[in-house]
Amino acid sequence: MVYIKSINTIYSLFINIIPFLILGFFLGKRNPKFSESIAAPLIQYGIPLSVMGLLLKEGIDMDLIKTALIAFFLIGFLTVLINIIEIFKIRLPNYSLQLAGLIGNTSFLGIPIAIALLPSKTINFTIGFDLGTTLFAWIFGPVLLQKRNFQNNVFNLKELLNALLNSPASRGIIGVLITYSFKIEDFLGDFLWIPARIVIALAIIVVGSRLGIITNNKSKFFDFNEKIKYSILLKLFIFPLILFFVSKFLNFDLYQTSAVVLQAGTPTAISTILMAEAYKTNQSIAATILFTTTLISIITIPFLAFLIQLSI
Repeated sequence: MVYIKSINTIYSLFINIIPFLILGFFLGKRNPKFSESIAAPLIQYGIPLSVMGLLLKEGIDMDLIKTALIAFFLIGFLTVLINIIEIFKIRLPNYSLQLAGLIGNTSFLGIPIAIALLPSKTINFTIGFDLGTTLFAWIFGPVLLQKRNFQNNVFNLKELLNALLNSPASRGIIGVLITYSFKIEDFLGDFLWIPARIVIALAIIVVGSRLGIITNNKSKFFDFNEKIKYSILLKLFIFPLILFFVSKFLNFDLYQTSAVVLQAGTPTAISTILMAEAYKTNQSIAATILFTTTLISIITIPFLAFLIQLSI
């Protein structure tokens, strides 16, 4: 019953995505510059509103904080590990590949899947993981992908702090703090959920437009190099496996483990292509990985749920 429900949920989600993908696909084929023009304002205005909406609507408790910290620091630790160990760095040589392998589509796919498959008591584990992933992506993603933040490979602390304070997630957090100070969090939380949905739709259109651009050069659409394959392997198999062992170490129960592992196993996040478009960094790589992991995850997410049931 669980497996049938999971498959139906996933197919339902993909059906909801397809119309926006198709629209973006044809827009991208007709106007290759379309995705770049829409990605920048989405990051500037849409993402901070989405972060505010998530924090204000769901509230904050210890389960949420705990899993947010797990996601945030584990992704950070693995990013550092990849860059200091040569064998990993060779296989994932740039931040586009690394982010694509670690940042999942936790908001649009992970949370709805968890709501459909898991008890409501685990929702804060799911949302916490999504929050930690989102904050890492939008705090450090722009820093890592913008070459101007690194001068002659020397880490510039002042530029880093400036970038962090001006990142989309940081602006969203500042907005939440201001909202709480004026005691309007309940009203604004419901209100901001509307633009958050619009942001998701526009983000999917950006993904579709990038796919349309890629298909203009059909010979390269499924031309996967080894580095892209390693990023896909990290996203759909290695990262969820690491979260499984972390969950066992922390003595999570079946449902808590399922919540974080399924989040870790979601396909590459739409945010990776938004950043790639906005900062004009490896756009085709980001789109190829996103598209491929999304297709493969139709099989791997039910498989992960099955394995968790067997192992606990």
